[in-house]
Amino acid sequence: MHGRISQLFLINALTCGLEVCLAAGTIYIPPMLLEAGVEERFMTMVLAVGPVLGLIVVPLIGSASDSLRSKYGRRRPFIWVLCMGVLLGLLIIPQTSTLVTLLTKQQQHWLEVPLLVLAICLMEFCGQACFTPLEALVSDLFPGEEESRKAFSVYSLMLSLGGCIGYLLPAVDWTTSDTVVYLGGQEAFIYVVLTFIFLACLMGMAFISEEQTERLGEAEVSRRHENLKTCCCPCVAFPRFLFLRRTFSSLLSVVPRLYLLCSRMPKVIARLFVAELCSWMALMSFMLFYTDFVGEGLYNGVPSDEPGSLGRTRYDEGVRMASLGLFLQCVTSVIFSLLMERMVLCIGVRKLYLSSVILLAVSTAVMTVFHNIILVTIMAAATGYTFCTLQILPYTLTCLYHSNTQVFFSTERCKIPLREEDLMLIRSEMSPSTKQKRTNGCVNGYPAFQSNIKNSQSLDLHVSITLEPQPSAVRGMGTDIAILDSAYLLSQVVPSLFMGSIVQLFQSVNAYMACASLLSLVAVYFSSKIVFEKADIDTR
Repeated sequence: MHGRISQLFLINALTCGLEVCLAAGTIYIPPMLLEAGVEERFMTMVLAVGPVLGLIVVPLIGSASDSLRSKYGRRRPFIWVLCMGVLLGLLIIPQTSTLVTLLTKQQQHWLEVPLLVLAICLMEFCGQACFTPLEALVSDLFPGEEESRKAFSVYSLMLSLGGCIGYLLPAVDWTTSDTVVYLGGQEAFIYVVLTFIFLACLMGMAFISEEQTERLGEAEVSRRHENLKTCCCPCVAFPRFLFLRRTFSSLLSVVPRLYLLCSRMPKVIARLFVAELCSWMALMSFMLFYTDFVGEGLYNGVPSDEPGSLGRTRYDEGVRMASLGLFLQCVTSVIFSLLMERMVLCIGVRKLYLSSVILLAVSTAVMTVFHNIILVTIMAAATGYTFCTLQILPYTLTCLYHSNTQVFFSTERCKIPLREEDLMLIRSEMSPSTKQKRTNGCVNGYPAFQSNIKNSQSLDLHVSITLEPQPSAVRGMGTDIAILDSAYLLSQVVPSLFMGSIVQLFQSVNAYMACASLLSLVAVYFSSKIVFEKADIDTR
């Protein structure tokens, strides 16, 4: 247990570092794009590129990490590669102008905006995709329902702590420091700090010893060793060629396997996916554009004005105030992460989830109507409760489903009309003398089932059948966590694609908060359909 806790600390250290980078990016990326001359509707579309790539790649990462077998573990190879992408983005984003000048020998060049967009998309995609193998690693270490809830509470705590640091750094005015002036301004200084923080957190991954969940038996290992001795293939002379061949073949089999798993998605996972999608979509509509909402709507700033002008100064002040609001959101999330275990025991998962989404709807509605900066900041802090809930409860429910697959992943019950002779046959087959004659779980060609006769009329007879999950439909934890993470990524795509056009249509940044409130109401409806316990299966 002591070893698992130390592993959990190292994993969450990297989680914290990732969230620091992404939180600070949420603050600075929209202003940097607007300052570079990108229109608002195109700025929101740029924010969607990373999540779109994640929607395509994250499920593949989850499925591939379930099936990958290597001496480096199942999850860690993906974590290292994605972290390198984050690090590269952190280095390029603040230095795009310098890099373009070195390449083209010109102060202003059209390559500057594409390079900035590319670096932003790389960092956003790799950072968000990296959470999937990290979450799968946590679930591997703590697979049970209760221990997974505690583990993901710590995970949410460190995630919120990373958000606190990431939102607090831009909230401070660093421009008076000589070091900031030397590095090229506040944005460049913040990204240098982010790089060092991320490197420090990443170093902990070198000490994580991921255990293999599936090991070959001693006899199987000996048999393969003997086969290799008599084998004439290049694998004998080059053992690594065999680590490489297996990895390549497993990657090639990912796409058809992923399609099979998603096409047979259990109803409990599907309902949780839809509810989480709507909940995250409402929260992301608030978080992604909160800085722009405060800077333009509450402070009447103009992000495209020249640095030092009145409009730009007001906008920068609004961005710092928005950073404070998001920092308080993370503080609230930290507090509820510490209390989540007791709250689940006292209130229950259902009430916690529904109340968090209702609170989000109320908070964003208040921000839409009232423009008092103190009240808006308080409402922003209150959304930390929703953020904490969405970081813990969906993954806890997934662990609950996987802890009893025969109950939660069984084929859905269906009603089949029966003829009178079928009813007589079933009654005779369900008798004690006939039960002893059953073989292989079948009764005269019918699969094993639990029957419940609904009516005695010959034309309206029905039997309720519950099929056991088939071996081919066994799902890995990484796959279902990747599906939930896809909901998180998709929740950023839709607002990013359409929110800029909506704001231009209504000529007001209040549309950000209004859309978030409406989406929260939709999320309340779908959240009420989630299967929170075994009893919900029969009633829904």
